[in-house]
Amino acid sequence: MRIGQFESETMNGQWAGAIQGEEVVHLQAAADAAGISLPADLRSITSEWGWRKKVDFAVTYARDSRTEIYERTKLTQREPITDPQKVICVGLNYRDHATEGDFDAPDEPVLFSKFPQSLIGPNQMIEWDPGFTSEVDYEGELVVVMGDRARNVDEDAALDYVAGYTIGNDVSARDLQMADEQWVRGKSLDTFGPIGPHIVTPDEITDPGDLDIWTEVNGDRLQESNTRQLIFDLAELVAFCSQAFTLEPGDLIYTGTPDGVGYFREPQVLLDNDDTVTVGIEGIGELSNTCRHT
Repeated sequence: MRIGQFESETMNGQWAGAIQGEEVVHLQAAADAAGISLPADLRSITSEWGWRKKVDFAVTYARDSRTEIYERTKLTQREPITDPQKVICVGLNYRDHATEGDFDAPDEPVLFSKFPQSLIGPNQMIEWDPGFTSEVDYEGELVVVMGDRARNVDEDAALDYVAGYTIGNDVSARDLQMADEQWVRGKSLDTFGPIGPHIVTPDEITDPGDLDIWTEVNGDRLQESNTRQLIFDLAELVAFCSQAFTLEPGDLIYTGTPDGVGYFREPQVLLDNDDTVTVGIEGIGELSNTCRHT
């Protein structure tokens, strides 16, 4: 199943929907019509006990009754998760990316965070003041979305706690990142966390450890790899994080970027006003955002 968040001119606020081809089921409204309850947003939905069965029931009811179904082209798609408790990022998790930056491959996952307010959805603007940062870079990534609370979980069971997978762009202000000698400020500027366009549930992804991933800037493909190249696979990452802190439903894990980032290219390819960045992942789709100076 593909689930996301949407808004329209005729309804107030964002709401969670299940994508059915060219149509979208309004999950909260369909659940109400079916006699069950679901919250309006996806993060809250994933916090519900038995949420997967409730979503399936709401979608089945909507399809059978032809109620609370909307044309996808008349909706605006937003970030699939809003206001997560945690946005966790993994650095240097593709060996070739570590090599291109002249870093040693880590012995265990390197974690940092982005602030949740950095998140934006598909087709929204990545914005920055060129007087504040002038070295803005792209990083296409597979993002894990947690679906159940996880603490001290084993690797063998770790992916059972995952709600699904989406696409992320770990936009990075390299000048700030390098000046600080740590990564939070340079990674957490407002709008520097595009995610989307939707979440794909695990039943639709045969092997998240074998997905092609690429990034294009203005149509030029600059990153191209496969999640087979991850140093630490997704189960390892979920288990590792859960040993340090409790993972909550809706938490996001950016799993690392492959080689080809702009900062380490020769010559460098840094983002500029009006550039369009598209990150694609096999089986999930594409996430596009345009850049704008403020």
